[in-house]
Amino acid sequence: MNQTFRSAVRVGAPGLGRGAAALLLSAHPAPALAVTALITALAVAAGRDAFGSCLVALAVLTGQLSVGWSNDRIDLARDTAAHRRDKPLVAGEVHVRTVAAAACVALVLCAPLSLANGAAAGAAHLIGVAAAWSYNLGVKRTRWSWLPYAVAFGLLPAFLTLALPGRPWPAVWVVAAGALLGVGAHFTNVLPDIDADLAAGVRGLPQRLGRRRSRTVAALTLLAASGVLVLGPPGPPDAMGWTGLAVTGTLAVVLCLPLGTSPDSRLPFLATLGLAGADIALLVARGTALG
Repeated sequence: MNQTFRSAVRVGAPGLGRGAAALLLSAHPAPALAVTALITALAVAAGRDAFGSCLVALAVLTGQLSVGWSNDRIDLARDTAAHRRDKPLVAGEVHVRTVAAAACVALVLCAPLSLANGAAAGAAHLIGVAAAWSYNLGVKRTRWSWLPYAVAFGLLPAFLTLALPGRPWPAVWVVAAGALLGVGAHFTNVLPDIDADLAAGVRGLPQRLGRRRSRTVAALTLLAASGVLVLGPPGPPDAMGWTGLAVTGTLAVVLCLPLGTSPDSRLPFLATLGLAGADIALLVARGTALG
């Protein structure tokens, strides 16, 4: 999906300006837009009005852009050594100072936009953004690489509910589901690049566990998130919940089987994406129960 997004942006580069297109690609736009769309949908489901939902979207988008730009800037030396010509910075399509400045500007804008949702809600979001930056700044190279994802995703529901009247803290099951989804997203995101990361000296938890065990952890973590989303809310699960649990359970079994072990196989990555997609659908469906 990210490669398709890159191709589409480059096709339109003459209209946008080559430098602007390269800067946009340096921000990892596909995941940034996906996370922004997800959280905005959750904000609407949780009862935020149009203005409040726009504030949420802008805060999340600026935070995500700052994380994406900082990632490419911080990893420039490693990406250059790995000959990552798909990276605009490595290819010389955008200046290093431009990307660094964009990351700082986005981070500065993220602060007031987050706090405009309320002090408590804004603080929750900014802690999550700080966790993501900590990942870029070095936590990704340690056995604690999963922790920033757990913190950032676990606090996103709090960012939404603490902005509602009465500033309620989200239900425990929502926070747990968000944290599990974040950890699963971490393992899913790393799966295709484990060998390249190891060659570059990046030894986060997925790299230490290896490809086979990492895909199993991704499957079980995302399945656990499904279970929490289906069984956590009060009352018996509905048909959609049971269906989602059946789909994620089937995908988890497929991932845990000794299939698609070739480093070039896209099956594990695509299956974990399917698991994450099912979890996201369940999370949005239960947005009205966030508090």
